[in-house]
Amino acid sequence: MVGNDEIAARIGVTAEWIEQRSGIHSRRYAGPDETLTAMSLEAAGKALAAAGVNASEVGCVIAATTTHLTQMPALATEVAHQLGAEPAGALDISAACAGFCYGLALASDLVRGGSAEYVLLLGAERVTDILDHDDPATAFLFADGAGAVVVGPSDTPRIGPVVWGGDGSRRTAVGMTGYWTRDLRDPTTPWPVLGMSGWRVFRWATGQLGEVARTAVERAGLRVDQLGAFVPHQANELITDAIAAKLGLPPEVAVARDIRHSGNTSAASIPLAIDALMESGEVAHGASALLIGFGSGLVYAAQVADLP
Repeated sequence: MVGNDEIAARIGVTAEWIEQRSGIHSRRYAGPDETLTAMSLEAAGKALAAAGVNASEVGCVIAATTTHLTQMPALATEVAHQLGAEPAGALDISAACAGFCYGLALASDLVRGGSAEYVLLLGAERVTDILDHDDPATAFLFADGAGAVVVGPSDTPRIGPVVWGGDGSRRTAVGMTGYWTRDLRDPTTPWPVLGMSGWRVFRWATGQLGEVARTAVERAGLRVDQLGAFVPHQANELITDAIAAKLGLPPEVAVARDIRHSGNTSAASIPLAIDALMESGEVAHGASALLIGFGSGLVYAAQVADLP
């Protein structure tokens, strides 16, 4: 657990400034032995056990991640192998902080279409591996984590239609500061890290994603007051508050605020936030939750899903 004081001193701000700008009190950094694969396997094991599904029953493993620094083979192939899920299909998807919602849409369609009976979906990130810890714009926001769910057959639909899209004209708002090029072999060439223009992301997210979220609720055949929970990507608590206000969420709808203690874990943030809500007892099993992920691209995806 890494508190605000430790980071504030390094980037020249106060702990209170970090909390006011993001809602974050603390975050978790992976240790040297907590590799992306190790974190993924732990999350996957918990998800399979909770679902009562054996790894051998999994037809596909999807890993949403942007921090698997071995570009190939995919993280999902190693996870499938170590779990004993072979010969399941396995692939990684790169949709940054929207990755989990993108993966959930794909997993749902695979099961509905009969391509897999069960899909293991991971959101796993070691963002600290690509973070400039001296950058005042990003160092206090991001952290590490992994979460997973199992998507399987149901007599009644429990995952609603996805509302997704992207705006490539804003692609420079958040992303890597460089490309993998031959120049990187020169030790004097700066290594690419995560860079972000926070105000651009904030304006886009607060200005446009409320309508995306509302559309996802409507496509699920529900009203906002019928939701049990709102689980947005844990990017910034100010963004969460702005979208919740635009939706007009009633007070009885639980709002995920895992960012306070986990930071922004990119594709891992939504499954981690779901787990925190369930453990706290703030929301019941089977409740309908509005999920929305958004990030580098700029891309977004939202859907309503019944919580396990």
